[in-house]
Amino acid sequence: MLRFTSSRPGERSRRRAVRALFIKHGAERAPEGRSLRLLRDWLSPEQRAQFAKKGYFEVVGGETGKQYRIYSGAMSNVCEIDGKGRPMIGLCFRTMGELPIGDVMLAQKIALESCEGDAIAVARRLEPNGFSFRQNSLFR
Repeated sequence: MLRFTSSRPGERSRRRAVRALFIKHGAERAPEGRSLRLLRDWLSPEQRAQFAKKGYFEVVGGETGKQYRIYSGAMSNVCEIDGKGRPMIGLCFRTMGELPIGDVMLAQKIALESCEGDAIAVARRLEPNGFSFRQNSLFR
């Protein structure tokens, strides 16, 4: 019976590291990966850290100054939050057509910051009873 083992110490961990690098860089060349990279480029350092740690980032509405939280996702992923950071009402609005998630989230961010009233006018409201957002570690 043949058994394959590494001849050098640490070979297994090096193979894992190489594999992880390959997966990461391969994913970044795909449309989803490129869209998430673009999103991260547009986030402030605080938003970027928040997104990496919690799976969402917060923006301030450009017209009213209200706080919004944008979770990872393309639909039903935005909520208005109160002063204590609790979700008050969910909002569902997105771009027309199929776009990668990072592009949708970037469009939502820009819309809330630059034309909040128009974005809220087309958004479908979700009742606070029963809606909840969860962290998504897929994009960290």
